[in-house]
Amino acid sequence: MPELLIELFSEEIPARMQARAGEEFCASFRTAAGALLAGGEARAFWGPRRITLVVTGLAGEVPGQSALERGPRLSAPEAAMAGFLKRHGAAREALVAEGDYWVLRRETAAEPMPAWLARVVPGLIRKLAWPKSMRWNSAFPWVRPLRRVLCVFDGAVVPFVLGEDAPGIVSGDLTEGHRVQAPGAFAVHSFAQYEAGLRQRSVVLDAGERARIIEEGLARLAAERGFAVVPDVGLLWEVAGLVEWPVPLMGRIDDAFMDLPPEVMRTTMRVNQKYFSLVTPSGEAAPAFGVVANIAAEDGGAAIIAGNERVLRARLSDARFFWDQDRKQTLESFLPKLDTVVFHAKLGTQGQRVVRLEELAAEIATRIGADAAQAARAAKLAKADLASGMVGEFPELQGVMGRYYALADGENAQVAEAVGTHYRPLGPGDAVPSEPISIALALADKVDQLVAFFRHGEKPTGSGDPYALRRAGLGVIRLIRENTLRLSLRRIILDAYEASDHNPRNEYVAAELLRRRDQTVPNQLSMTPDPARIERVVVASISAWPQVRAERGILSAEALQRELLDFLADRLRVQLRAEGARHDILAAVFAAGADDDLVRLLARTEAVRAFLETDAGTNLLAAAKRAQNILRIEEKKEGAPFPPGFTASEGAPEQERALAEALATARNAVTATLASEDFAGAMTAMAQLRTPLDAFFEHVIVNHSDNEIRHNRLQLLSGLRAVLDEVADFSKIEG
Repeated sequence: MPELLIELFSEEIPARMQARAGEEFCASFRTAAGALLAGGEARAFWGPRRITLVVTGLAGEVPGQSALERGPRLSAPEAAMAGFLKRHGAAREALVAEGDYWVLRRETAAEPMPAWLARVVPGLIRKLAWPKSMRWNSAFPWVRPLRRVLCVFDGAVVPFVLGEDAPGIVSGDLTEGHRVQAPGAFAVHSFAQYEAGLRQRSVVLDAGERARIIEEGLARLAAERGFAVVPDVGLLWEVAGLVEWPVPLMGRIDDAFMDLPPEVMRTTMRVNQKYFSLVTPSGEAAPAFGVVANIAAEDGGAAIIAGNERVLRARLSDARFFWDQDRKQTLESFLPKLDTVVFHAKLGTQGQRVVRLEELAAEIATRIGADAAQAARAAKLAKADLASGMVGEFPELQGVMGRYYALADGENAQVAEAVGTHYRPLGPGDAVPSEPISIALALADKVDQLVAFFRHGEKPTGSGDPYALRRAGLGVIRLIRENTLRLSLRRIILDAYEASDHNPRNEYVAAELLRRRDQTVPNQLSMTPDPARIERVVVASISAWPQVRAERGILSAEALQRELLDFLADRLRVQLRAEGARHDILAAVFAAGADDDLVRLLARTEAVRAFLETDAGTNLLAAAKRAQNILRIEEKKEGAPFPPGFTASEGAPEQERALAEALATARNAVTATLASEDFAGAMTAMAQLRTPLDAFFEHVIVNHSDNEIRHNRLQLLSGLRAVLDEVADFSKIEG
């Protein structure tokens, strides 16, 4: 079958944009080709200077098509007829009458594949989306100046001009090799020739192969010195996107810098220079680093290594300066600077946030059995390193530097550890804190973030989450799940709400409230809080708070609890879905009572899941859905729900009485077992309903002709629904 080869050759494309662009270009071609690609394959490649697409399985031509366009009615006015003909560029003679309508039959002749490609490919190139684009001596926007477009089908060039606003960009069969080691263009007419030609000219086309060369080469060089490379998948793929001909090299770090915290060295090397860090067999930082060159130097890379060592010395000297300067003062002494660091325009400064965190962390610590005083101390110091020189230079080290500075100041080791880990988990693969004080602070940090933004209406949307609230929500869930914390989410949400409501120590809030009532408070707050003045302002402003909250659209505590619990339940469902668990069962259990104790909620969910995998559970689910469907239909007719209940009559069938008795027994057992968190016992009690329920549906007609009997039986089914709803809303369970 003929083969299509397309290469978009440009100036250096940022590494972070290459893979997405290649995959998007490939996907857009598949969409455009549709059935033309049936049985074929399209693959994308990407690198610093090229996005490549190779397609196999395309036919030699696009088949002709016949299509019918229904026009106006036969009785339509002439104006409607004229408009239809004009819209489709057709003559009156092309119309035929079919039924009550005029019909236009359009025949499309077969089109050679090169002609179709010449018509379609330029549009795909122009529509390729980039996070950022630029323009160069033309109106054509692209990520970087586009220099060549190679487009070859079945060995021949597919000729087209990219557009009038992109002068000089005409398709051809030329590409280029390595910019330094093999400059100049060469012609290709197949993918095999293209890939081999690039390799001969010092270009490894496949990003995966480049990453493998880098990983294996650095590992070999490190092993020769008795070291190991610190795994960093993100950096590995980024560097693979920076080089076309990867040459791993190993440099040395001066001994004078080896007393710096290893996180500082790694961050400096990774962020600024894209170097790989190494460790000794004992896990300590090794006095060496890995670097990847984009050229095979004649001296074996000696000059490249020496140059990079000089650059690293300068970088580490800067880090040394910040490290030494920051340690000249205590971590706590940075706190006053946080009063000038805005957290969010609606939420005040980081200094005010620290006040909230102290109160909330102490509350959570009390609830989980941790030391409240130490948790409050850790919360007070948690954000102090944001004002340090090191974190100002390397924001990635926030928290990490706070831990080092706290230890240097002689703070309690658990307090320092809490400061260092309170941002965790930062992602799905990041470990969660496990020490009680660290847990309390990490939870306080995330719950405060969620409450603060939600209460002011700053919630995630389908198109964005600028404040990483989804990540914070997942962090709360993981902290609770992985540490098996028995906490009421509703209670700690209220704690956070109250901490940010009336806080006598929060001068910003107090002054804002009073300012809205009158103009006696100056706009410029004092940098040194005056406790007496703050107390006066707070007392004077309390009466104005309800009006201010309404004016600013701030949610009430009840509304906020409801929204946040729904949000966290949704995050939990997302996490369970990612784990392959039955998230529909979680939704059913949550709907039964909106339990805000995640450990208990998940235990009940697991018990329901295990029950539904038994024969009794499967049959009960089917019967429950049948009962719910009957009730839904009949309640819609009646316009009101049927209350649970049953009145035994003399002529009632045995199966009806048996179900009523089984329900009464099950109701008491389910209520008791749920109260004692014996979820397996609750499932056992529900399982006893299977036999009488099957017999009821087999021998009893619910919609009896006698309305009184019918109502009585519907109330019996309503009683069944009430018993089941104590455990889960079975209507939400799939299957």
